[in-house]
Amino acid sequence: MREEEVIRLSKRMSKVLRHDPGRAGLVLDAAGWVDLDEFVAALGVGRDHVLEVVALNDKKRYEVVDGRIRASQGHSVPVELGLAAAEPPAVLYHGTVGTALPDILRDGLRPMSRHDVHLSATVETAVRVGSRRGRPVVLEVDAAAMRAAGHEFRVSANGVWLAAAVPPAYLREHPA
Repeated sequence: MREEEVIRLSKRMSKVLRHDPGRAGLVLDAAGWVDLDEFVAALGVGRDHVLEVVALNDKKRYEVVDGRIRASQGHSVPVELGLAAAEPPAVLYHGTVGTALPDILRDGLRPMSRHDVHLSATVETAVRVGSRRGRPVVLEVDAAAMRAAGHEFRVSANGVWLAAAVPPAYLREHPA
């Protein structure tokens, strides 16, 4: 497939697997999985095309295991990914845009329409995430202090760190 076809199919897959499986006539199981062949048929594409998108996705958004497929994280539909609590690095990062900064510094990071707040292990990843909506601002999350205070972290199959929320006391703007 051409690059633009891969991107277009990846966006469709993300919409169905993360936000609106009913749109394609699918029902995800409690952990977000759906049969790969049912998924391929519902999207009306070739199995090889779906597997190509999975293999080429640089963010590893999708998992294929035992003939099933799911999104690694980022769901707005109810799923329980079954990820165990994990010990985070001392500092994690969150990419956003400057217009969101006052609210975030006042209220902390909240999952909004998703299940969890998404955090990155590197500044570079946070910059890339923040760049999607404008000029990026990177926030440092004192994950060690949060963990010591009893907050739980989990890490998805594609390396995205997840937390229920990040209170403002654990945030500071990363120096530019």
